[in-house]
Amino acid sequence: MSTKAIRRGRATSAVLLLVVALLTGCGLPAAGQPAAGPAPADPVQAAQPAAGQLPAGHSVSAGVAPTPSPAPAISYPATGGNRWSLAAADTTPGRGSGGRLLRYRVAEERDIRGLPVAEVAEMISATLDDPRGWTAGGAWRLRRVGADSPADFTIYLATPGTRDKLCQDRPDGYTSCRNGNRVVVNVARWVKGVPGYGASLDAYRQYMINHEVGHRLGFGHERCPAPGRPAPTMQQQTLGLHGCTANAWPYPNGIRYAGPVGEYHDRLPPREGARPAH
Repeated sequence: MSTKAIRRGRATSAVLLLVVALLTGCGLPAAGQPAAGPAPADPVQAAQPAAGQLPAGHSVSAGVAPTPSPAPAISYPATGGNRWSLAAADTTPGRGSGGRLLRYRVAEERDIRGLPVAEVAEMISATLDDPRGWTAGGAWRLRRVGADSPADFTIYLATPGTRDKLCQDRPDGYTSCRNGNRVVVNVARWVKGVPGYGASLDAYRQYMINHEVGHRLGFGHERCPAPGRPAPTMQQQTLGLHGCTANAWPYPNGIRYAGPVGEYHDRLPPREGARPAH
């Protein structure tokens, strides 16, 4: 066979090999390199499970952030059993360096669910220790004590019906009150506030605390001084703002803020029943 024929045969064989490789999907080795085996699988793709399956060694929650526990439901009956849980003493130093020291307890009716007495007491103490609160005038120091210490007054978080028993005034089941050394906070207002207050629920709670403790300190009711002005703390803001804006603090700027002496006699909403769990 001639040299030209041999070269033509080799060229034809190379073309046939290339065609076969293209048709079968097999790769050809690069010049001077050995033929390679099957390409390794992509490790990222190989880790992906088939639809409806999980990778080996993984649980259902793998890679999923834990779901936070829901807040405990708040519930209370229309009238509780008049049994109480007392908060521990507040060991942090209170505000005020002079004036008369008044000790108070915080009690929560045991039928109330979802409002730990320690948390309620913490907010009450934070409100009474605030620099905008009653201690700013220098006449009082306020300190929370526990069950084993004498107290000058007790702040009760009570169900609406028990509120009526403790207050011994008109049995409205709606407002809070002060009766002697009892400062009674209605849990219905603590949980729901009042319509149209124009401030946060925390701000309304601060108002309730300061208003009723203000009565214990000897202050009576006041009225809105002028439309658009902040409401005095001793205004009956639960019954309406009467043109004023919501305000929880007796010393909002370090100076006693007050309005004209007097009361509002607004009509109360219908009596409320028990608060359902939510």
